[in-house]
Amino acid sequence: MAWTYLLECADGTYYVGSTVDLERRVAQHDAGEGAAYTRRRRPVRLVWAAQFDRIDEAFAFEKRVQGWNRRKRRALIEGRWDALPELASRSWAARRARE
Repeated sequence: MAWTYLLECADGTYYVGSTVDLERRVAQHDAGEGAAYTRRRRPVRLVWAAQFDRIDEAFAFEKRVQGWNRRKRRALIEGRWDALPELASRSWAARRARE
């Protein structure tokens, strides 16, 4: 099994990653042994995770979520699946321009 996960860092930013051992990887991030991004923003807190059958699927979803804006990531964390399409950067910017 593999995972895509979102961490909330101490500065309020989000970090997206993928792994085959979620518990171990989150502990690594929190201990300063993970990515350079989280090393400077500890402590971190796991706020969302999804399980995949294969690591390549988890990695592909990680790359997809990395391209999302903060509003869209927040909707994912909160389980607001119906809001995800409307929060895409282009559609959100276009809607704001019309207002």
